Amino acid sequence: MTGNSKQADQEFDAGRPLDPSRALVPAVVRVNEVRVRRGFWPKIRKVATRIPFAPEVVSVWFCARDPQTPTAAKGMMMAALAYFVLPTDAIPDVLAGIGFTDDAAVLAALISLLGANLKPRHREAAGEALKRIADED
Repeated sequence: MTGNSKQADQEFDAGRPLDPSRALVPAVVRVNEVRVRRGFWPKIRKVATRIPFAPEVVSVWFCARDPQTPTAAKGMMMAALAYFVLPTDAIPDVLAGIGFTDDAAVLAALISLLGANLKPRHREAAGEALKRIADED
C-alpha cells in the first residue's frame, strides 16, 4: 500500500461519520442561500393560502436560519427551500392541482430526514408569520 492510499483509507473510515464541514460544497450552499433569501417570502406570500404544507415550509425556513441548527442540516434545508423557490422544477407550479406536489414531496423527504431539527420555536414563528401574511390580504 502506498503512502497516499493509506492516507486516503485513514481519511475515509466507513465506521466514522463524515465531518459535516467537509460534506457540503460551500459555493452551492451560498447560491441556495441567495436564491432563498431573494425569493422565499415573495413566493410564500403568493402561494401560502393555496398550499397545505405552508406551515412546514415556513418552519423549515426558520430552522435553516437558526444559528443552533447544524451546518449540514442547514445546507439540505436551503437546497429544499431553493427548489421550492425556483419557478421551474419537475412539475411547474402553475399547473393547477398538481404543481406543488413535487415541492411537497421534497419537503416531506427533508422533514423525514431532518425533522428532529425543527423545534417548537420554529413552528411558532412560522405560525405567526403566516398569520401576518393572512392579515395582509
